[in-house]
Amino acid sequence: MHLYVIPWDVNPEIFRIGSFAIRWYGLLFASSFLFGYIIMLKIFRNENLTEALLDKLTIYMAVGTIVGARLGHCFFYEPAYYLAHPLEIFMTWKGGLASHGAAIGILIAIWLFCRKEKKEYTWVIDRIAIVVALSGFFIRMGNLMNSEIYGVETTLPWGFVFLRNGETAPKHPTQIYEALSYLAIFLLLLWIYWRKKGEYIQGTLISLTCILIFVARFFIEFLKEDQVAFEAGMKLNMGQLLSIPFILLGLVWLFYSLKKKKRAVIKRK
Repeated sequence: MHLYVIPWDVNPEIFRIGSFAIRWYGLLFASSFLFGYIIMLKIFRNENLTEALLDKLTIYMAVGTIVGARLGHCFFYEPAYYLAHPLEIFMTWKGGLASHGAAIGILIAIWLFCRKEKKEYTWVIDRIAIVVALSGFFIRMGNLMNSEIYGVETTLPWGFVFLRNGETAPKHPTQIYEALSYLAIFLLLLWIYWRKKGEYIQGTLISLTCILIFVARFFIEFLKEDQVAFEAGMKLNMGQLLSIPFILLGLVWLFYSLKKKKRAVIKRK
């Protein structure tokens, strides 16, 4: 019998009027863009860039994140089902977003933005990396409010019993583990940026983001329950396998950036 546990029975809906409902996940997901925009606005003002340019970047980011996350879930975790039911790919209200897919979507969206606006790719993606880490915090807290993506059984005193899912034993609240990891990474990246007022070695922020976020994800995955049936019996689950390329990309990017030692130059007024 577990004497010290945290019963978790939060309603994922904040309120409902007829068929219309506001959910915690949606609110937190939207908050990631709102706070991300506020932080990016401060960065843009520090570098004497226009809000109009930031607005364009935000649109690219939003589309890249949502499309990438949805396609990532469909084709990384349930490809057979969605290939057999392709129209359901567009039914995002049924749930199913993957952070690895979002990462790929963001990388592609920023590339398209840079081509359109004739901006340097590394310069843009470095600054986006700061708010991506913060977004990860909000999204994982949304998963907590949905009582989803949690861990295996634990005897630790902070184990959560996810009552809405019919659980009776305490499980690792891996959503909180990830959320706090991403929040710490966000604070580190923000500190690096402002310590030099934006004039740091380019490429270090995005490379550290890839390394730290996906290393954290890789190890926390050992505590998670399988997300899909085919992960049963796998030594490394899909989340871990997808994390490895991003970690390697980050290491290569960091090595290249430190070797090149190109610093961002900001035009002051």
